[in-house]
Amino acid sequence: MIFQGLQQVQKQTQSLVLAPQLRQSLKILQVPALELRNTILEELQTNPALEELPMTEISLEEKKSGEDESTKEDRSKELEFGDDFKVLTQIDEVSKENYELENGKSSYSREAADRRQHFFDSLTSETSLQEHLMRQAELTESNPQIIEAIEYLIGSLDNRGFLTSSLSDVALLSHLPLKTVQEAHSLLKSLDPPGIGCADLQDCLITQLELKGKVKSPEANLIRNHFDLLLRRRIPEIARKTGIGIEEVQKLIAEISTLDPAPGRKFGEDTNRIVQPDVKVEKDGDDWRISLNNEYIPRLSLSGTYKEMLAKGKLSPQERVYIREKIRSGKFLISSIEQRQQTIERITKEVLRMQGDFFEKGVSYLRPLTMSQVADEVGVHETTVSRALANKYIETPHGVFEFKYFFNTGYNRENGKSVANTTVKEIIAKIIDSENSNKPYSDQSIVDILKERDVKIARRTVAKYREELGILPTNLRRQYR
Repeated sequence: MIFQGLQQVQKQTQSLVLAPQLRQSLKILQVPALELRNTILEELQTNPALEELPMTEISLEEKKSGEDESTKEDRSKELEFGDDFKVLTQIDEVSKENYELENGKSSYSREAADRRQHFFDSLTSETSLQEHLMRQAELTESNPQIIEAIEYLIGSLDNRGFLTSSLSDVALLSHLPLKTVQEAHSLLKSLDPPGIGCADLQDCLITQLELKGKVKSPEANLIRNHFDLLLRRRIPEIARKTGIGIEEVQKLIAEISTLDPAPGRKFGEDTNRIVQPDVKVEKDGDDWRISLNNEYIPRLSLSGTYKEMLAKGKLSPQERVYIREKIRSGKFLISSIEQRQQTIERITKEVLRMQGDFFEKGVSYLRPLTMSQVADEVGVHETTVSRALANKYIETPHGVFEFKYFFNTGYNRENGKSVANTTVKEIIAKIIDSENSNKPYSDQSIVDILKERDVKIARRTVAKYREELGILPTNLRRQYR
């Protein structure tokens, strides 16, 4: 028999499955304030047991207790979800502490809500490069075949704005005459931004000079005939081959540097992304004050009408189950929001305490810090810290920073103190900024200077940090006089 000898084996496994409400709790913890507002508004639309609560309508008693007697009774009898939080704790201790509902510090009014909604409605999406070029092409009143060919050419542009296909390939793909594609290409290169539709960087730079009426200029000749030397900034060799003085070569290079090497990138995504700090830390006399951004977070409460309907007991079993579930869901949402805010506040307090020198004196005093260190102090899991600070920003006296900026590795000095790698990068930037442009520091020279300042790192690390800072190597920073 074919199946002879085969055995059927049963295997028992254990896994944690997140309920929808728990997934929502994790999402609320992780999203920044602006996204949280949308999440809450969606829940308001689908849960009739939730109401948006103006701040002026919250009584002093509610501020102190966070709930009224009927809510307490509902919680004890109908709204128990401690087991859910227990499951969530097993996963990563996100819900390690079940906070009571309290009021935020910012006031709320319908007028403020209307202003915020107007702000969101006023946001416009960026025009894409393709849309920008097609609008211009359609205004040229070219024949339909030219417009069709341009559409194919635009579809072949990369994010820099360079053409990734040959004109003959575009002609084969589009079933259009090669001459038509060539005419469309000439038209494309005349459009804004200058340099669009070129084959490579050299062609792009020359095209931009041609559009400026400098087709036979010294800059154009330099790009045409000595492009490799230009890329390596071999100024003495260029001067020797062209017979032009070193100072004149440097002036030509300075003019060329004003051209755009990637004209399509200005139409990249997220060029107008709004950063709204979730937390503000500011000095208040001799102390520091932490303020959470509650402006975009609607205040919620459970509907009194639905609680009265439950209390009167005139509902059918199905209606009672439905209302209990909606109230339970709303209560969980309110608890999750409050827990989120308090978790972020507690983590911020630890960051402020551990990075006190940064807040007092600036970026140069940033210390090495890990999320596990903060998690140990706050009493939550490291993944909770990671989720709570994901995609969130903090406003400080020295500017707005992403929270993850404060978490980095570092180096130990001989005096026992440590210095963050972010601080080392700033020191390197200052060293290079103060160098003699005729004799710029090599990476090894920077290593030696850092060693004198009691910071010991390898030359390859200096090179890595320099590249991350966008600073050119020694030979490309050298100026000739």
